[in-house]
Parts: sequence; structure tokens; C-alpha cells
Amino acid sequence: MSTADLLFELGTEELPAGEISAMAAALCQGVTDGLTEANLPFTRANHFSTPRRLTVWVENVAIKGPDSELQVVGPPVSAAMDDKGAWTKAAEGFARKQGISADDLIVVEEQGVERVAAHVSQKGAQAAEVIPDIIADAVAGIPVSKRMRWGRSRDEFLRPVQWLVLLLGDAVLPLQLFGLESGRESRGHRFHHNTPVAISSPAAYRDTLREARVLVAKDERRTLIAEQVLALANEGEAVALSEDLLDEVTGLVEWPTVLRGSFDPEFLAVPAQALISAMKTHQKYFHLNDVKSGSLLPAFITVANIESKQPEQVVSGNERVIRPRLSDAAFFFANDKQSSLISRQERLGSVVFQHRLGSLLDKTRRVVAIAKQLANAIGADEATTLRAAELSKCDLVSEMVLEFPDLQGIAGAEYARHDEELGAVAEAIEYHYYPRFAGDKLPPSPEATAVALADRLDTLVGIFGIGEPPTGSKDPFALRRASLAVIRMLIDLKKPLSLTELLQGAFEQHTAELAPDTADAVSHYITERLGNWYDDDGIHISVVRAALAAGATDLFDIDLRVRALNAFAKTETAEHLAAANKRVANILAKADEVDGTPADSNLFVHEAEHALHEAVSRVGSTLRPLLADRNYQSALDELAQLRGPVDAFFDGVMVNAEDPAERSNRLRLLGGLRALFTQVADLALLSSAAE
Repeated sequence: MSTADLLFELGTEELPAGEISAMAAALCQGVTDGLTEANLPFTRANHFSTPRRLTVWVENVAIKGPDSELQVVGPPVSAAMDDKGAWTKAAEGFARKQGISADDLIVVEEQGVERVAAHVSQKGAQAAEVIPDIIADAVAGIPVSKRMRWGRSRDEFLRPVQWLVLLLGDAVLPLQLFGLESGRESRGHRFHHNTPVAISSPAAYRDTLREARVLVAKDERRTLIAEQVLALANEGEAVALSEDLLDEVTGLVEWPTVLRGSFDPEFLAVPAQALISAMKTHQKYFHLNDVKSGSLLPAFITVANIESKQPEQVVSGNERVIRPRLSDAAFFFANDKQSSLISRQERLGSVVFQHRLGSLLDKTRRVVAIAKQLANAIGADEATTLRAAELSKCDLVSEMVLEFPDLQGIAGAEYARHDEELGAVAEAIEYHYYPRFAGDKLPPSPEATAVALADRLDTLVGIFGIGEPPTGSKDPFALRRASLAVIRMLIDLKKPLSLTELLQGAFEQHTAELAPDTADAVSHYITERLGNWYDDDGIHISVVRAALAAGATDLFDIDLRVRALNAFAKTETAEHLAAANKRVANILAKADEVDGTPADSNLFVHEAEHALHEAVSRVGSTLRPLLADRNYQSALDELAQLRGPVDAFFDGVMVNAEDPAERSNRLRLLGGLRALFTQVADLALLSSAAE
């Protein structure tokens, strides 16, 4: 089979760094899907991206797709033949459409109806003919956050499109998009090689652009940047090589050059996080820390998109640019310290949290009340907790946080220390925003945990209560993240705290009219998130559902059940007992006689009934202290002893006996068996995938 490489490059003005990778991946997926649909085999697809281009390179694309034999089904025989067996006009028209004689038609049966059919040969697609349309469809499918028009054209894209390259082997394929004609001319680096670059073939693409000072492979640029950044750190220094910042600067450059600069050490009097925020967020600089002390150093590393003959001038320019940003931070810090943190609280009344739920001051007061309840429950110091809750949102109206929003909590802690608040109060103010994302650290103290939980519970209850839960991809109040934070904190506390009761306590602090079933709705939402939480640990969703079916609302207790059940699910006994429980559940679901009354041993006929009844009674007695101690692993081991009596019962006893009394008694026996199991988990819900 004859093959050739396919190359498509979409050249643009500078694209937003955060969107480039997803756009390139989507373009590549669109092209490969189109090739697959056209039955044009290929061996491998690659995609490249820079700020000015999205590229797909598909290796060994078939020049022509394989021919195929198809059976095309036509009208029913009743319409295709007359009473004399002659072909009707319907049959002749169908045959003509397929390019064959009516005499070549065959009869097939489809869904019980006899129809005429034709065997036809279908020529394979010609790659050169179909690829332009495939490319056009793939470009149309690129996700674009906000479209724009340019010039007089009605075409739209994220940024103006400047050139198109489309090659199959060394041949240019014709394509018209965005008012442009495809060719083989790409563009080099905007400053180092601002002239057209002819691409001779797809295989020569990367090397040709490298000569034009463009590294088209994102991973190559990223690795090069990381290596150069680390190389600029001196002995005793550590570079804060943030992964997200590394990704961002990779998307900003085509020919990276890494340089080191410095700033006036006097700025180190400002909280380090403010300086880091100014450098990272506004200037895309990597900061450096002292290895021994961990303190911020008056230096930064920047990534330029130009290899200057006078790098010192580039460094000097960056140093001049960063100084006003750091000066702003120093000014805000000094100005904020002139007022105490608590003096800012009343200003929270003018900041809307949510128009139906009141201001940030209203929220603060609710958080204080909820935190008070939590402090007593989790062993936190009440006075420290209440003070931290009272001050928790005050930094949101400070000049520092208004300018650097990512400093919320951090600024508050710094100002609390300046106001000579207790260290534990300052710590709780900072860490009540933790965990901020999946895998982030938890609040380090009971007081911080109490405020963090109170904040999340208030938000969850309030937003759900007014009927605005997350929908699809829309989650403006980050409720999904808040629910996972609640899960992590409550499990980590290792205390018997009812989730429903905590939510009801938060509900009672709201003065706004909330839906009466809000606490239950939020509880259900949070427990639904447990599937995602445990999936990260490799625990199957059926294990989680089985544990939840026991009805516990204490997340720590649920966690103990899940982990014990996950270990148990991997045993052979679990498979047997799961099947038995499923059978019992199905039997009981169809029965009307089960009312919770214990089985009467005097009505037993078979020895297997007696044996199962005795086993249930014995295991039930052993189970009670284990359940009281939350020793679910041992409880499941005890339940495993029922495997033999359960198997013997189903092998030798017919549950649906003709005698009504016998049938009802056997159903009661099975009801007792099922009730015993569900004290730990509903094994009937276990899936074989969990094993």
C-alpha cells in the first residue's frame, strides 16, 4: 500500500498561552477522526503548537483507501416483483442506482422481511481528494473561547489566521480557509527569521523551522526552559519551578532564552507571597529561595522569546518593569497596616456575597456561628476559633488583596500578626482556604479546620438552598471543590460527626428563605462526590455504593467501611456472598410477607434452615461489639462465616414453598440475614469489577 505523510499547519497571530495545547490536540483529533471515517489508514499522528501555529503531522497515510464490497438492501420483494415474478420499476430503479442489472439482484431477509439487495464494489477514497475537506472540518471543530473577525472577511477564529500549509508527501493539496490558499510556505520566528519558510516535506518540517528559530514541539521547549532555569540557580539557591508557570511560559515563546535578573533587597520587607504573586502572575517570572532558610531571594528568572545580542539590556528592561509592581505591593502592605484587621469588618457589609444570601459580613457572622458548633465537636479552642472566624474575611477589603486576589488569607494572616493576634488565629485565617485544590494540604490545626469547614458548609447550604447547584460545567461558587474539601477534612478528623447534622446546623444560621430539604440535598451531593474521591485510590464505585447503603452519615465511618469492604471485595468469599445477597434482595423485593418479625424456628422443616438460623444468631451476637468499635474488617470476616450455611440453604430449600406459613417464615429468615449484612454494607451492590 502506497503511503505519504500528511502535514497541516494553521498559522495565526499570537494565541493565548492557556488555550494552545487544547486547540492543537482537538485539531489533531479532528484530522485523525476524519481519516478513520474515510477509511484511510495511517500509523501515527503528532501535533505541535507554538504561539503562532497549530500543526498536525500524520505519518504514513494511505494514498488510496482499500476497495470494499458492500451489500445494499433495497425495497421488499412484494414491491420489487409483480405477481408473475417479473421485476417492477421499483426494482429496476434500485438496480440502476447501484450500477447493476436487475437480473443481478438477490433476495435477502432483514428483520423477517424479504428484500432485494445488490452486491456492489466501492472504490477506496483518494487521500488527495478527501483530505482538504477533512482538514476544513477539523479546523471548524477546534474549541475557541471567543471568536473574532479581522479585515473585511466574515471568517471568525480566536486570532487572525495568516497562512496555511497543507502537504501530502512533497505535494501541496489545495485548501481554501479564512480567505487564504494553502501552500508550503510557513513563517519563521517573528524577530530572528521574519521571512517565509518553504517546507519541502512533512518529515522536514521540524528541522526546517528549527533553522528559522522556531521550536515547534511544546515538550521540547518546556524541557529546554526547565533545564535553563535550573542551570541559572547558584549554589545554595532553589528555583520555584512551578508546573503551571512552566506550562504558561512554554506557550508564550517559540525560541526560548532564559535570563536572570534581580530586584532591590529592600522589597523583602514585604510579605514574600505578595512579591511572588507580582513576579509570577504579572511578569511570568520564576522566583528563587534560599535552600537553608527557605526565604525569598531578591532575584528572578525570566523567559524571553528572543536571543538578544545584548542580553544585559533585556535583563535591565525586566528589572525596570518589575520594580513598579513590587513598589505597588510595598505601598499596599504599608498602607494596609495603618488599620487593624478587625476595623475592616464593617466594610464587608458593602460587599455582596450573593444577592439573596447577603453580604460578606452576613456570611462572616454565619461562619462564626457554625465554627462555634464545630469547635466543640472537634476539640478546637473555642475562643481562638471564633476570633479567626470573625477575622477570616477582613483582608478581602484590603488594598493588597484587591490588587493581588491570590493573597487572600495570606494577607489576613500577616495583618493579624501585625495586630498582635494569637499565632493560632493568624494560622487559622490563612489556612481556612485550604485545601484549595485536589491534593492540596489540609488545615494544620483544629481551629483552622473548624473555620475552613464552616466556610464551606455555609456556602454549600446557601447556594443549594436558593436553588443554584452546579449544572454541567457551570460551578461559579466552586461547590464541587468545596464538597471534596469537606470530605477530606471530615475523614481526616477521624471523629463521629454526622454530615447531615452539620449541614442542618449551617442551614439554621441562614436568615434567607432556603428550600426545607437543603441539608439532605447537600448531603446527597457530597456523598455522590465520594465516587470520584475514592476512584483516585483505585476503589471501585460499587464498593462505595455498597458502603453508603448501610445508611451512615458520618464520613469517617463511611471511609472505614469503604476501605474494609474494598479489601474484602478482593476475596473469593466476597463474590459468593455478593451473589447470595443479590439473590436474597431480589426475593425479598418481590415478597409482601416480610415485616421484620424474626423467623420462628418451630416452623423450620429442613436442617439447612436451622443451620442458617443458628449461624445468623451466632454471627449477629459477635457482630455487635465489632460494629460498636467500627471494626468493619473483622465484622466482614465474621459475615464471611455465613457463606457455608447460606449456600446450603439455597441448595436444599425452596423459599417459595406451597405452604404459606413455611414461605413467610423462610422470607423472615432471609430478611434477618439481609439485615445482618446491611449493618456493614449492602454486598448485593458489589460489582465483579471491584474484585
